[in-house]
Amino acid sequence: MEYNDQMKNRVKRMEGQLRGILKMMEEGKDCKEVITQLSAVGSAVDRTVGVIVSSNLVECVIDAEQKGQSADDLIKEAVNLLVKSR
Repeated sequence: MEYNDQMKNRVKRMEGQLRGILKMMEEGKDCKEVITQLSAVGSAVDRTVGVIVSSNLVECVIDAEQKGQSADDLIKEAVNLLVKSR
């Protein structure tokens, strides 16, 4: 699977958020602010997992259809990946 620029940019944004959180911790910011930012990063990770799994699923289903195979197992595997990521 190829990871497009949108996916990479999401991860880079999270990296920046994590660096910002570390800086907040080093500066002794209020825990509510730190938790809020950590929660935002967690949500961003969840959304990114969804984007990657769904993009991969589309590619795999198209490939399976072209080969005359059933995509049922691929869909189940994608759902399991999403469930595990939660």
